[in-house]
Amino acid sequence: MLSKQLEDKRMQMEMVWIEKLVPEDHLVRKLDAAIDFDFIYDLVEDLYSKDKGRPSVDPVVLVKMVLIQYIFGIRSMRQTIKEIETNVAYRWFLGFGFEDKIPHFSTFGKNYARRFRESDVFERIFYRILKTAMDKGFVNPEVAFIDSTPIKANANKRKYRKKVVRAETRAYQNQLEEEINGERVKNGKKPLPPSKKDPTREVKESTTDPESGYYVKSEREKMFAYSFHTACDANGFVLGTIVKPANVHDSQVFHELFDQLKDKVCRPKVAAVDAGYKTPAIAKKLQEEGVHPVMPYKRPMTPKGYIRKNEFVYDEYYDCFLCPQNQVLSYRTTNREGYREY
Repeated sequence: MLSKQLEDKRMQMEMVWIEKLVPEDHLVRKLDAAIDFDFIYDLVEDLYSKDKGRPSVDPVVLVKMVLIQYIFGIRSMRQTIKEIETNVAYRWFLGFGFEDKIPHFSTFGKNYARRFRESDVFERIFYRILKTAMDKGFVNPEVAFIDSTPIKANANKRKYRKKVVRAETRAYQNQLEEEINGERVKNGKKPLPPSKKDPTREVKESTTDPESGYYVKSEREKMFAYSFHTACDANGFVLGTIVKPANVHDSQVFHELFDQLKDKVCRPKVAAVDAGYKTPAIAKKLQEEGVHPVMPYKRPMTPKGYIRKNEFVYDEYYDCFLCPQNQVLSYRTTNREGYREY
């Protein structure tokens, strides 16, 4: 039977308890029950004046606003504020009533620029929540998966200037040079003199976003971007992350990310890495740390008509290789890259 609502109740005054309007299974209820956000007050206490200035926006509210934005996939803080104004569950999570004024969308940006930018507050909040998840058994950091993802910068790839910059040295360069020269001296060779190679290189710098890096994956995929290097566990929980310009190679970032993971979370038992991190230096570091490295296998690219590397046999006692054609390849030298030549 067709029926029609006869009374318009939009202007009707009612006594409403906001607690009853939020569904019991809503995600904000689960967040509120799992995490006590009051620890944030202790973290930011030194960033606020105790007796000067106007009363601030509650710092817990500022952090919760950012959580709402990212957890529910809202594109900007401006849109987040609009959603909070009309969403009962968001108001409940922030502790606001129907009549409470929501902070302006620029409030968080101003607080970040003037108060939080030079601090490690957000990093400490992240690791505090991560520890809670670990204590509850949701996160298992014994196996770490490490990879990077390029994120396009909001910059036109055609608007750039060419700039000569100093080439970034490898984190292990000094140690590598010491070990190479030690190896050479042990085998009766002279130490290598310092490299005379020009330590500069030319790069494209965006005029819109100079902090980004020019990323080239193929002829069709060229852009200014950032590279998000992330370590996560088997369930996808993030254990640590570092953001770099996209033109910085993965292998140059690994040591910093691994040290962050070791210091802030724990030393994993196994580290599974992408092909970009497959270098002798990274394998050596993991073995020295007592971590089992899991790296992708790459088939040797032997030119047609040449003998494959896996067909040679290494004799550890005499430090030589045995050729399939019954020839002995004796040690000749250790090159500047740390490879032995036979």
